[in-house]
Amino acid sequence: MSSLSERLTRGTASSPAQIDHARRLVADWQLLADLAFADLTLWVPQSSGSWWCVAQVRPLTAPTSRPEDMVGVEVDADGARPFAAALREGRLVTDGEPDRSGATPRRREVIPVRHEGVGIAVLAKDTNLAVTRSPSTLELTYLDIAADLCLMVSAGTFPPVTLQDAEMSPRVGDGLVRLDRAGRVTYASPNALSAYRRIGVAGDLAGAVLAEVTCRAVTDRVAGEAAAAGITAAVGGRYLDPVDVEGASATLLLRALPLQAPGAEHGALVLVRDVTDVRRRDRALLTKDATIREIHHRVKNNLQTVAALLRLQARRMTEPAARAALEESVRRVASIAVVHETLAGSREDVVDVDDVLDQVVPMLGDLTSVGPAARTRRTGSFGELPAAAATPLVLAVTELLHNAAEHAFPEGEPGVIELVAERDGGDLRVRVRDDGRGLPPDFDPAASDGLGLQIVRTLVTSELGGSLTMGPLEGRSGTEVVLTLPGSTWPRR
Repeated sequence: MSSLSERLTRGTASSPAQIDHARRLVADWQLLADLAFADLTLWVPQSSGSWWCVAQVRPLTAPTSRPEDMVGVEVDADGARPFAAALREGRLVTDGEPDRSGATPRRREVIPVRHEGVGIAVLAKDTNLAVTRSPSTLELTYLDIAADLCLMVSAGTFPPVTLQDAEMSPRVGDGLVRLDRAGRVTYASPNALSAYRRIGVAGDLAGAVLAEVTCRAVTDRVAGEAAAAGITAAVGGRYLDPVDVEGASATLLLRALPLQAPGAEHGALVLVRDVTDVRRRDRALLTKDATIREIHHRVKNNLQTVAALLRLQARRMTEPAARAALEESVRRVASIAVVHETLAGSREDVVDVDDVLDQVVPMLGDLTSVGPAARTRRTGSFGELPAAAATPLVLAVTELLHNAAEHAFPEGEPGVIELVAERDGGDLRVRVRDDGRGLPPDFDPAASDGLGLQIVRTLVTSELGGSLTMGPLEGRSGTEVVLTLPGSTWPRR
């Protein structure tokens, strides 16, 4: 199935602004479906005269009258006469007789979707007539607000110009408040009254100026004034982003929408949702994230201290072999410290390996006395990896680079070491090449007892689930080491 934008371009509404307007409507139309107790479908005209359904939503407040999937359905010009009339005349069109052809009888109302005075699509609102409800104040208020929003759709003033977070935005059933043109409450649903009681507002809201009530209930004065300003702005006809209203014992998410339908009484719709538990979890996650990053920061500091102590000890050593061993330990510890430094500055448990290697590679010549004349060149991208995979990979790569500098270019001879990263789907292939003297004739990588190569082999096979091969370069002197790391075996977060 193609995307909504692609389906919209099949119709006559093909300009980017018109497509964005239709996308915003679809992103926010669950609100309208719930208030109207009706199924909504979006139809666009085609050059052939037929109409095509490009989107569909069902109400959460009533049984659906359209259980079948309507997206992709085409209606010819004769069957779409109400669509054409609504779009041509710019007004709402209601079918004269109910449609009883389906499993449930339904009545259809067609609303033109206009943007900057131009009709781009129509909204079909199908109400299930098999459901009988008592005309409660709640239902009448819902239907009254839905009628205003439908008129605003036909006038091009709804939806707002910015997309809302549909997952977090309050829904109709969470709590609804209707305001008049003075910002006074004309109706508050039971859920809205309960939500306001949780932040310390006692009694009924009817007749109260909601902006003032909300401002007094908020514990933080600045946040209270911001919430009040948002409600007042909605009454004045402006759309603002949802805001948190935090009382003494609860937190509400508040969204205010202007109701300014042509020919109707102006006011605003306020939706509220109790997000106390959600915000508490958010704060707990932020605290956990900050703690983890602080741990990485302290581990990095401790490793740098260990490296400094090893470096001091190495300077006091008179035995060359012992000094070299300590210097190699300094390099390894410093490499791990760089990984933890990267994690300390990240909000995710992932590491940008390219950034780490760009810091580690220049350190090879600074931390050791071998290989400063060999230039290292990196091509390709390692990308981001889980921290559990990045640490052994960085250690393995630095060991290979150090081995190449130490053994391929004896006595400080100049040369080039190339580090190549290749992606094959989710797998990663790493090549370390040098143009040095090559491997000894009797060298067997599998039987080598060198510490660096043993470390690499252990890291690659045990930690990363990969394989290691080593051999001469074809057609020229030098050595190539290849690490093949299947992504399916990398340690996960």
